[in-house]
Amino acid sequence: MQVVVVESPAKAKTIGKYLGEGYTVLASYGHVSDLPSRNGSVRPDDDFDMTFETGSKALKPLGEIARALGKAEALVLATDPDREGEAIAWHVRNWLDDNGATGDRAVKRVVFNEITREAVTEAMASPRDIDMDLVNAQLARRALDYLIGFTLSPVLWQKLPGCDCRSAGRVQSVALRLICEREAEIERFTPREYWTVDADLATGGGDALTARLVRLGGGKLDKFDLADEAAANDAARVVREGAFTVENIEQKETRRSPAAPFTTSTLQQEASRRLKFGVQKTMSLAQRLYEGRDIGGEATGLITYMRTDSVVMSRAAIGEARRHVGAMFGASYLPEKPRTYRTKARNAQEAHEAIRPTDFGRTPKDMARHLEKDEARLYDIIWKRALASQMESARFHQTTVDISTTGREDAGLRASGSVMLFDGFMKLYREASDEDDGGERRLPRLSRDEPLGIREVRPEQHFTEPPPRLNEATLVRRLEELGIGRPSTYAPIINVLKSKEYVTLEARRFRPADRGRLLVAFLEAFFRTYVEYDFTANLERDLDRISSGNADWKAVLREFWDAFDGVIRATRDLDIRNIVEAIETVLEHYIFPAEGDRDPRTCPSCETGRLNLRLGKFGPFIGCTRWPECRYTKDPFARDGGPADEPLHLGDDPATGQPVTFQVGKFGPYVRSGEAGPDSRTVSVPRTMAAAAITLEKALGLLALPRDVGAHPETGTLIQAGVGRYGPYLRHGRAYVNIDDDDVLEIGLNRAVALIAEKGRKASASVLRTLGEHPADKEAVEIVKGRYGPCVRHKRTFATLPKGTAADDVTLEAAIELLARKKKKPAGAGRHKRRTPRKSAAG
Repeated sequence: MQVVVVESPAKAKTIGKYLGEGYTVLASYGHVSDLPSRNGSVRPDDDFDMTFETGSKALKPLGEIARALGKAEALVLATDPDREGEAIAWHVRNWLDDNGATGDRAVKRVVFNEITREAVTEAMASPRDIDMDLVNAQLARRALDYLIGFTLSPVLWQKLPGCDCRSAGRVQSVALRLICEREAEIERFTPREYWTVDADLATGGGDALTARLVRLGGGKLDKFDLADEAAANDAARVVREGAFTVENIEQKETRRSPAAPFTTSTLQQEASRRLKFGVQKTMSLAQRLYEGRDIGGEATGLITYMRTDSVVMSRAAIGEARRHVGAMFGASYLPEKPRTYRTKARNAQEAHEAIRPTDFGRTPKDMARHLEKDEARLYDIIWKRALASQMESARFHQTTVDISTTGREDAGLRASGSVMLFDGFMKLYREASDEDDGGERRLPRLSRDEPLGIREVRPEQHFTEPPPRLNEATLVRRLEELGIGRPSTYAPIINVLKSKEYVTLEARRFRPADRGRLLVAFLEAFFRTYVEYDFTANLERDLDRISSGNADWKAVLREFWDAFDGVIRATRDLDIRNIVEAIETVLEHYIFPAEGDRDPRTCPSCETGRLNLRLGKFGPFIGCTRWPECRYTKDPFARDGGPADEPLHLGDDPATGQPVTFQVGKFGPYVRSGEAGPDSRTVSVPRTMAAAAITLEKALGLLALPRDVGAHPETGTLIQAGVGRYGPYLRHGRAYVNIDDDDVLEIGLNRAVALIAEKGRKASASVLRTLGEHPADKEAVEIVKGRYGPCVRHKRTFATLPKGTAADDVTLEAAIELLARKKKKPAGAGRHKRRTPRKSAAG
């Protein structure tokens, strides 16, 4: 018998069915050993010796593996085919060796890119040893992350008191810098006005077309040449007075090729754009598709390994895809030669295939009944994208018409149109960006020198807009472009930024929180090298060199540590005043914004002192240099220029004439209609809505809540959106659903129905049994999964089952009695008392 070790029980179950008798397949449940979270786990002075500890949760599965190995002749380590998988295999073997479980048994390492019978069988026939180059690369990565985190964090606690900047990381800090830089770019942006002039024209036969003014007075119009309304009206007058004819017609055929199959990054981006999935959710669903489902009585993986930089499909997969294209769409949709793709990402690791279906014959329609809704939606885009990558290009007929005047003043118009001649790959799949411009823009049949009549001329005002804030998809794309991080790290990076509250989400886009700004400012001032994009990308290249055996991992660590330790020592000796001045310089544009001709650093209270940034026990604040004579202070991150506790007048409610104000109170920001008093109305500003973005329009929208989203298409019950004690919510009958990432003012019916359905699935999954109706109100009495085991639920009342009582033995009558006892129990009964701290020996 042979013992096969994989990471997850689902993977173990699938592979166990393939291998059959003679094999015992067990799960390690992910990582079994890691560096303990304390100083000294990595020792640079001892040639970077590292101490790993096996977690308590890993002891049980490792014990089962050891017991099974006692009756086996060989150990097969079949963890994932990447650095992490190689390191897990190494840690499992080390634990088994240390505990005398392996003995003289053969130890083999096998890898496969997909969990199918053929792939697993082929891998088992070609075992190898553990690749120590891959293991060393993972050890180096883990040591780097540890050294930066555990060395830099104490400096943050000491030098940034009260700021809640508890940790910094090698990659997460660079990602945070990207978000902060984009925010600074938006804040510095000054909108610029420009105008365009469009004309509705007609042919002699009455056909219509629209053209834009592109030439005036003999010269080409640049974007800002029509800078104001007067210039636009003058240009519109020239067009109205002109007699126009067709000067030139240019026609050409263009082609659009299909996108490559998904990599981890492009899958995360497309799932975010098209399906509104977060990066973590996308990877969780992809993991399940990779580990497999029971299809037709046999468990099988549905997609290839989902952590990859490669856009390459195997020859066999390309051949299978081409056969399906020909069978489904005909020969005209099949290119003459197979399509090949090359990875554009920096530092790409292409050891695996692109993400594709393991069998193109398993269509999304066929798989939908075997998968949960979101799994099916993700499988659908993976299957379509991979198949479309082997389809013929789409062809378009593009026409550009130049139109000129024969009047006194020279003017030129231009109209363009596009007609799809052949849909090609677009018949099956369009990227989210393609869907927006997929419509045809047709022009009427025109001939050279044909006269055109003017129907209407429209000057239109525009303003340039700042770049949009980064969302999960664009942050991942930017990290990939810079060569920072790896497919397996994008989701954890984003989760850390959110869990540490370094960023907030506003309409699914990142906005840096105050503590995030402070952290980045501190790092840019004193650790700039280590948040430089090229430095982080070069470290990734060093890790790749270690993986391929072209660099010594400890030499890479030594080179990094010698420089980093010197910077740490220098920063520890800095005075707080030096820290504050440096942060103030980096953030000056934000905390001291320009206010016309007035010096923003002049104290508005005494008008003689200067305003400075200071760090206090409870965080940063701005104070006057004439303290204590002048006690003016304000929050440096308040959205207006005044003290944080002063109401900001946003405007007047057009319906009532009452003032609408923004204010920050004890429980956070809120908006108020009317003067403070019993007749005024206040609504909390959701944390997903940044204070700086609150306008009169948004404030009025919040004050008008709850709003009707629409009737549920299945139940007919009205769905409402509002803000309550626990934040924004959806209400559907008696059911409430929290809104986490969506805008309560903009969420639509389709999204609302999806969130309600998702909560319903989670709620139904927790119900073990429905006992019947409660006689008092006819509401259901159920046995549900509780935090500490099964319990009885009636509406919002929960009652724990007596010790030793099985869920199957509980009757409706017994449940009602338990609920009645629960309601009679005095408040606070059964709670743990707070322990009194022991006195010290001196006390």
